[in-house]
Amino acid sequence: MLALFYIFIGVAIGVSVWQITRIMNFRSSIANDKDNAAQGKYAIGFLAFLYAMMIYCLIFMNVIMLPESASFEGEHDDNLFNITFWLIGIVQFIMQFLIFYFTFKYKGKEGQKAKFYADSHKLEFIWTVTPAIVLVGLIGYGLWQWNNVMDLSDAEDPIVIEVYSQQFRWDARYAGADNTLGLGNVNFIKGINTMGVDMSDKNAADDKQVTELYLPKGRKIHFKFRSQDVLHSAYMPHFRAQMNCVPGMVTEFGFTPKYTTEEMRNNSEVIKKTIGINKIRRAKGEDPYVFDYLLLCNKICGASHYNMQMKITVVEQDEYDKWLSEQPTLTEVIK
Repeated sequence: MLALFYIFIGVAIGVSVWQITRIMNFRSSIANDKDNAAQGKYAIGFLAFLYAMMIYCLIFMNVIMLPESASFEGEHDDNLFNITFWLIGIVQFIMQFLIFYFTFKYKGKEGQKAKFYADSHKLEFIWTVTPAIVLVGLIGYGLWQWNNVMDLSDAEDPIVIEVYSQQFRWDARYAGADNTLGLGNVNFIKGINTMGVDMSDKNAADDKQVTELYLPKGRKIHFKFRSQDVLHSAYMPHFRAQMNCVPGMVTEFGFTPKYTTEEMRNNSEVIKKTIGINKIRRAKGEDPYVFDYLLLCNKICGASHYNMQMKITVVEQDEYDKWLSEQPTLTEVIK
């Protein structure tokens, strides 16, 4: 099906070039009724092709989209996306029909003159006020969702994690029993203290530095981000979360994991996507792909930007507690 899609695109480009060439030749001639009738039919044909591509993309290319949100907060991102998508899709469907159908219906005919229609205050009011109301609603929903992700003041017993970015890797630090991270600054980077933690801060003694994120299902996670060198962007696509990591300052957001890694692997959308990926990998002789949540860098931060990833594993609370208890504290590591 993908090959057929590329063929359609190639044909469309070829027809467009041919039509442009014909238009250029009209400089030395005048279009007659036969030319106008042909152009009107081409418009209807292109409209049918456009609708076919829309239907194809909606049905057969949906597999490349992300599965449902893996965080409770991300559900609102999906809602906002779906509302916007359907609003734009419906308007686009109607407008494309009007543009190409009117091109066919009102094609030029010898002796027929176009009607001059100056303006309509009623129409101007409708197509100005209607989009304004829709945009206010969408922006209002978006601002509410932003505050929902950013306001962590009312979270009950959140897990505090610092994510530290540098070219080209991620490190993470879990707050200890006091649930408070010790201070960090690039000036404290020395030897194995790669995150620049101020070990003279009493809150840093029980912090735990790791190279892989473990998160408990159903528990609020309060992320804090720092950068050692350049702008990075902490992107967790399955949780619908992203935040810039800025040198010299701390940025943050929070979300609550909704599905464990194992539960998401059994999601029907993920299964379909995995089958498609492994079909390609098999043809290349590569090892099969197994779904994992990932932390990615969504800024072009340098030559190895593409390789800047950290695995995220979501588990049940008891398994998370067991894993965290096995991690050494900074005091035990930095002596």
